[in-house]
Amino acid sequence: MNTPSHAIINLALLMNVTEQPAVLAVTAGAIAPDLPMFVFYVWVKGIRKLPEGQIWTEAYYHPFWQTCIDLCHSIPLAGLAAWGCWQLGWMPAALFFISMILHSLGDLPVHNDDAHKHFLPLSSYRLISPLSYWDPKHYGRQVAFVEMLLVLGTSVLTFPILGNIWGQGLVVLVNGFYWFTFGYTFLRRQLPNLICRARNA
Repeated sequence: MNTPSHAIINLALLMNVTEQPAVLAVTAGAIAPDLPMFVFYVWVKGIRKLPEGQIWTEAYYHPFWQTCIDLCHSIPLAGLAAWGCWQLGWMPAALFFISMILHSLGDLPVHNDDAHKHFLPLSSYRLISPLSYWDPKHYGRQVAFVEMLLVLGTSVLTFPILGNIWGQGLVVLVNGFYWFTFGYTFLRRQLPNLICRARNA
């Protein structure tokens, strides 16, 4: 699942969270598991200047980066941290880690050969789903469309929670980007066929 989707969906799932520190904690927790991937990409693309093909077929699977990414997607570690913060009364911190757990649960059904080890350090098991949020060979287009519908629906719920123009503007921007991208891809793929049918009609 795409990173902005996690943030919007998590806010909708935790709708009783309305205070600004809690909203920020849920948003940060939704984004946090993917931070190692952003750092990885800046390193290999911006500093090492690797080509895209090599980045996602070789560099991404280096043990160091895989360990960093998997640990940040660990449900047991985030669960332990959430429980500890809850016991200490650190509610925004607890919500941060709960949001990390929700992020990982959202990833479980839509990762195929790039699945994470969500159960470290208890297990190195990787759930290889038949679905992928990006790979057309594993229903990536259909999953992407369902994801956009889900984000649109949850955006309606989260819009009032955010309570400021910046957060609400970000929700609108994310939805606009998703639908523009999907529309552009659809038209690029289908428009030539539609033109040919119109000419032959």
